Amino acid sequence: MLLNIPGHPELCKIVLLNPKGGSGKSTVAANLAAYFASRERRTALMDFDPQASSMRWVHNRPQDRPYIYSVAAFATNPRVTRSFQLRIPPEVRQLVVDTPAALTAQRLSQFTRGAHAILVPVLPSDMDIHAVSQLVADLLLVAKVSRRMGRLGVIANRVRENTLAYRRLMRFLESLNIPVVARLRDSQNYVHAAEQGLGIHELPQAQTAKDLESWAPLIDWVEQRMATPLTPRDLMSPLQAVSGGVLVRPAAVQPVSVPEPGPQAPEAGLPPARRFDPPAGRS
Repeated sequence: MLLNIPGHPELCKIVLLNPKGGSGKSTVAANLAAYFASRERRTALMDFDPQASSMRWVHNRPQDRPYIYSVAAFATNPRVTRSFQLRIPPEVRQLVVDTPAALTAQRLSQFTRGAHAILVPVLPSDMDIHAVSQLVADLLLVAKVSRRMGRLGVIANRVRENTLAYRRLMRFLESLNIPVVARLRDSQNYVHAAEQGLGIHELPQAQTAKDLESWAPLIDWVEQRMATPLTPRDLMSPLQAVSGGVLVRPAAVQPVSVPEPGPQAPEAGLPPARRFDPPAGRS
């Protein structure tokens, strides 16, 4: 399972989390990957979600756009080890992880450990607010993500200001005592970008000026998190975090085995991973 990746000391990992489907998690993940790639940074996008939205986006990406290495982590290959399947090239510096929906509290730390930034997008609806409320509690109490480390941020997604739903969402988010790092507009530009395998930063600026303005605080926050070195606590498991950094297991407690995701592939012909070597004519 993906934690911190050996041989990648300069790797920065950004994790997108939300237990409820349809929150825009994959959209934010794809747009972050596109942003980094468009800034000529070696970028990888790892998709653990069986819906494979991020992988379909990469599959649609034009050949003349900056290359993004991708791994379909939701699928398994019995002929290779799991660690080999999740490998990424050593040249990669930015890794964006799209996690599955319905992620259990016990599995959260598998994704959050070693992350420079943990982002939780939430929609302005009662069901989404309830789901994120439970997720934040699980992150703090079960996965032992510390507020003091400042690596956990919330994104108000698909918002329409001056609506009752938006005001209710913001009151809830302010009560969490966790930074709201961005308020992303409910914009058709994301739909148009996704259809082309592009990010919002790769569309004409005259078309996306307001969207880019709403992304600026998110980019600044993520850049600051990536520039902040990880601490030993960031790399700890939950058991280590509550035992002062020393992993102590009572005799009756056995190491938890992590079930592998199912072998399903959602779309015929969709490659499970793309080689990092850019094709001829690509940077």
